[in-house]
Amino acid sequence: MPDNDNKTPPVVLDEHRGMASQKETDARRNRSEVEADQAALQRGRAELEKFLFAAPAADWPDAAQKALYLLRLFDATPDARDPRLKHLIDDATADLNRLVGGIADPDA
Repeated sequence: MPDNDNKTPPVVLDEHRGMASQKETDARRNRSEVEADQAALQRGRAELEKFLFAAPAADWPDAAQKALYLLRLFDATPDARDPRLKHLIDDATADLNRLVGGIADPDA
C-alpha cells in the first residue's frame, strides 16, 4: 500500500505547455465562459420579455417598464451611437422614471 505521507503535488499541465498553447487554452476557456454567460443572458431576456409582453400594461408603471426596456434595447444598437439619439434616449429614460415615481429598473 502506498505511503500517504509522501504524496507528490499534482502536476499542473499548463506550466509545461508552450506559451502559444497556454494562450490557446485560455482563449478556449474564456470563449466557453462567454458563451455560457451569453446563453444565460438570452434566457433571462426571454423570461423578462415573456413577463413584460404577456398582457397589456395595467397601469402607467407597467407601461413605463415596457418603454424603458425597449429604449435599452435600442440604446444597445449601432444606430443609438448618434449623440442626438443617445441624448434623447437618456432624456426619455429619465422622464419615464420621473413620471412614474422612480420605478425600479426591470433589468435589475
